[in-house]
Amino acid sequence: MSIEIITGDLANPAHAQALVQLLNEYAQDPMGGGKALPDDLLLALPTQLSQRSDYLFVLAKDESGFIGLTNCFEGFSTFKGKPLINIHDVIVSAPARGRGVARLMLQRVETIARERGCCKLTLEVLEGNHSAQASYRAVGFKGYELDPVMGRAMFWEKLL
Repeated sequence: MSIEIITGDLANPAHAQALVQLLNEYAQDPMGGGKALPDDLLLALPTQLSQRSDYLFVLAKDESGFIGLTNCFEGFSTFKGKPLINIHDVIVSAPARGRGVARLMLQRVETIARERGCCKLTLEVLEGNHSAQASYRAVGFKGYELDPVMGRAMFWEKLL
């Protein structure tokens, strides 16, 4: 089966539907928290994201339909003085896993980042998600550190 990688367009109803469908599938996976997203959030999300100038997404599609999604946001590196792209979500539908879909989507995001003059791509991954870590390593990602003595960066949050 051939895999097509598409830069998403929220003005396209099929792309917007793929976004919410794949994101909700991911949310229900143990790596996404294990429960469905609220219907009102899913309904509002394409409109909310379309209002953000820093948002971009990439979709993967095969003969069966949309099988992958990568949500990204542009940020800025103060140490490099250049933009960066944070890959916020990488989703491959369960039946399509093991076919290199994530790798193809990440390669497209990298191409977009290079076109935009970005200095790096960033993402976070759960410690227990070994298959995702392997995919990320395969395309050149590694743990972030400035100085090995100080250790790797940790991803923290404070809910508001």
